[in-house]
Amino acid sequence: MERSIHEMLKDAPSLNESDSAVHTGTPPPHVPNNCSNDSHPRPATINLSLGSPTTPISVAISPSTPVQNGDTQTMRTTQSKIESLKNWSISTYKCTKQLMYERLGKTSRTVDFELETQIELLRDTQRKYCNVLRLSRALASHFHHVVQTQHALGEAFSELAQKSPELQEEFLYNSETQRNLTKNGETLLGALNFFVSSVNTLCNKTIEDTLLTVRQYETARIEYDAYRTDLEALVQATKSDSNNVARLEEAQANYEGHKQNFEKLRSDVSIKLKFLDENRIKVMHKQLLLFHNAVSAYFSGNQTALEATLKQFNIKVKSPNSTLPSWLEQ
Repeated sequence: MERSIHEMLKDAPSLNESDSAVHTGTPPPHVPNNCSNDSHPRPATINLSLGSPTTPISVAISPSTPVQNGDTQTMRTTQSKIESLKNWSISTYKCTKQLMYERLGKTSRTVDFELETQIELLRDTQRKYCNVLRLSRALASHFHHVVQTQHALGEAFSELAQKSPELQEEFLYNSETQRNLTKNGETLLGALNFFVSSVNTLCNKTIEDTLLTVRQYETARIEYDAYRTDLEALVQATKSDSNNVARLEEAQANYEGHKQNFEKLRSDVSIKLKFLDENRIKVMHKQLLLFHNAVSAYFSGNQTALEATLKQFNIKVKSPNSTLPSWLEQ
């Protein structure tokens, strides 16, 4: 009794209607009555709720939680940085525009002839003093090597005097001469190093500190002129359009702030230039006197005057057997 496959499938029970059929995988959740006739298959789900199945668990975050407070603080910091960047960009644009217009002759600039003459003179003085500093360092370096060579030559003469009885007296004379030259050379080298150190402090610290204030003053001058030009343009625009009153008040406030900063820095520069000039004259008078007396005493062979010069300026005299310091260490 052969049966066709079609007849066998008709006699088999339906999978949707059979309660005793075995299904693999996770059983489907409870399906409401109004969805029982849905012909589309639904994926199986797993209920992962904690505690009682009928009791939902909810976590509430109050408005004052640390997470939200941190987000608020971060937002304020970000807004502050954005505002600072915005103000910096506007100021940079105005200053760049002011510089370009000044070079093209399309706008005016604030000029203090007396102060700018003093600033230019100061920069020229720094350039000349830096040249003196460079040459003084070269002299100290070369003379340091001369003193080292004299010391080594004196030791060589002394050694030969012990090994050459027939020329012992002559070697001893020359050895003693080189030792005296070494001692006096160390004394002069101390004076040269002191001179180099003082001029270096004057050029790269004292004068540079004043020039830093000068650069701040020049920046403030550009900002002042930029906001002054902007204010003048808004004043002209307000005469024909009354809607620019709010912008005019803001421009007036910015102009007053930059004007106060500009005048303060101009006063600071004038005071610093005055005190710098007095200090420069005082320092260089002392250093030039030291340089002249020390060099003159050394090359004239006056050891007493050379040592007296260094004592006058409170410079320690190196002993002949001490290790010679490099001029870079001074």
